[in-house]
Amino acid sequence: MNSAVNHGPSTAAGAASDQDGLAQEFVQFAIDAGVLRFGEFKTKAGRMSPYFFNAGLFDDGAKLARLAQFYARALLASGLEFDVIFGPAYKGIPLGAAVAVELARQGVNKPFAYNRKEAKDHGEGGTLVGAPLQGRVLIVDDVISAGTAVRESIALIRAAGATPHAVAIALDRQEKATEGGKDVDWSAVQYVRETLGLQVCAIANLAQLLHHLQSTDKFLPYVNAVSAYRTRYGVDQRT
Repeated sequence: MNSAVNHGPSTAAGAASDQDGLAQEFVQFAIDAGVLRFGEFKTKAGRMSPYFFNAGLFDDGAKLARLAQFYARALLASGLEFDVIFGPAYKGIPLGAAVAVELARQGVNKPFAYNRKEAKDHGEGGTLVGAPLQGRVLIVDDVISAGTAVRESIALIRAAGATPHAVAIALDRQEKATEGGKDVDWSAVQYVRETLGLQVCAIANLAQLLHHLQSTDKFLPYVNAVSAYRTRYGVDQRT
């Protein structure tokens, strides 16, 4: 970023501890906001998940503003550098806009763009709206389920002559992706990192979510179910 934040000397362990603290704070916020729920939910992969994260339920100004603060804190802590923020339709549009506003509030003003699902045939036309896509582009979304949406964003960004550089997401589910209806040994986030070559900045991941549940008796009823789900569908953390 063009406005790097220097907090002085720190160790890798200290940085990891700060990130864990941010993740724990975010998980509790998501629970309080009703965005992170527990029970039985069917995922896109057809699995019965004991938890469900629906970023669409950050549905008022206060929640969206605080969510943007978490994204901004995670991005600033990561040291990730980029030139433009891109919000893919549809959920990525308000997320990207809110993150752009929060970063500007913190002194890191970045251009913002988004896309339409269907090209406009009047006015300025086309599918892209906002700032020109150029340089290193950060894609902002809620989660990465299969990498399909990221590939679509990559195609748009490259077609505009810019470089898809990184993805910022709220939650890394850290679970096996599927291909042809079968589980594979890598997650969608790992696919984006290792195959598509983009950096990924997540506010929190499944391991941190589980750690938060284990930290208080209040969530003990959910710990066994989430642990069992992670054992069955979790990925080996290679990155």
